[in-house]
Amino acid sequence: MKSDIKLFENGKRLDGRKPDELRNIKIETGVLHRAEGSCYLEWGGNKVIVAVYGPREAIPRHTQNPLRAIVNARYNMAAFSVDDRKRPGPDRRSREISKVISEALGHAIFLERFPRASIDVNIEVLEAEAGTRCAGLTAAGVALVDAGIPMRDIPVACAAGKIEGQVVLDLGKEEDNFGSADLPIAISPRTGEILLLQMDGHMTGDEFNTALDMAIKGCHTVSEIQKKAITEKYQKTEGD
Repeated sequence: MKSDIKLFENGKRLDGRKPDELRNIKIETGVLHRAEGSCYLEWGGNKVIVAVYGPREAIPRHTQNPLRAIVNARYNMAAFSVDDRKRPGPDRRSREISKVISEALGHAIFLERFPRASIDVNIEVLEAEAGTRCAGLTAAGVALVDAGIPMRDIPVACAAGKIEGQVVLDLGKEEDNFGSADLPIAISPRTGEILLLQMDGHMTGDEFNTALDMAIKGCHTVSEIQKKAITEKYQKTEGD
């Protein structure tokens, strides 16, 4: 489906951003009192809330790993999160995203410290614009810190893509719908290890390398916003 909308013109994108510019991001930590850890995140038009429970005994018992914890990330888009009402409950896309987020978070957590346990990460997309898996994983990283889960680093995600032959950072809604490619990644900022990498669409080898570098830089920028949100919470707690 082709769009009559011009996505890139005179060095500016549809929303006025430069090619390497992120949408506005706001992160708030510890928003739910009945969860071990929680986070609310706004990223452009995305609104995501995450609750973390555990470590706790994995149930049913046949799911337990005697050597390490298991991570159960559950990604869900609320029925009212998109313009056309979504059918409630998990679908193929949400199950796939839940799986890749679980694996990415599992690489960051010291799972061997919690044998036979589960760490449950509930990601609820309240409003969706584009890039919800990156928003959900980024919020999950903050919620895990809030829960006191020991990690090697705080995982963070960001995407780059291609619109009208131009590689850009952090696709917006129209760019995601009508662009040529999307490359979401997640990294461990301290080591640079890639925890998640997916691609939808077509890019040349050079375009892929440019998009990957751009997404990694975006991850480092978002990582600073994560750290600031966490620091602000504990500064506020000490002030109280």
